[in-house]
Amino acid sequence: MIAPEDIIQAACTFALVILGISFLFTVYRVVKGPTLPDRVLSLDMLVGIAIGFIAVIAIRTGYTLYIDIAISLGLVGFLATVAFARFILARGVVGEKPLEDGPVLRTDKQKTKGGKKAKSAAASPAGGKSGGATRGGARK
Repeated sequence: MIAPEDIIQAACTFALVILGISFLFTVYRVVKGPTLPDRVLSLDMLVGIAIGFIAVIAIRTGYTLYIDIAISLGLVGFLATVAFARFILARGVVGEKPLEDGPVLRTDKQKTKGGKKAKSAAASPAGGKSGGATRGGARK
């Protein structure tokens, strides 16, 4: 009969092999990624793979402090991904003139694509729906 320890060891070995293969594919994407967002996404994936490695090693050795390290790495990886995303957004599209005042918001005074003024839903009865009920609940 197979002992539970043998099953855990085999599962850990299998997980390490799969994580190693995914690590190689992800490193390839970091190096060869066609765009910067692809590289950032693959770096985030590397953090997830590293957390997987740490978790498998924690199971294999029985040393539970590794789980705390994996949680800390997950937090740092998340913050790094947010920082990279902000960098990509601030960078903009190549050849695009940077906005100095921030995004432009359309107001009610500006016209829409059709040339008509934009109507707000609150200005018309029943929230913009024709034939709707009034405030008292009665129909027109």
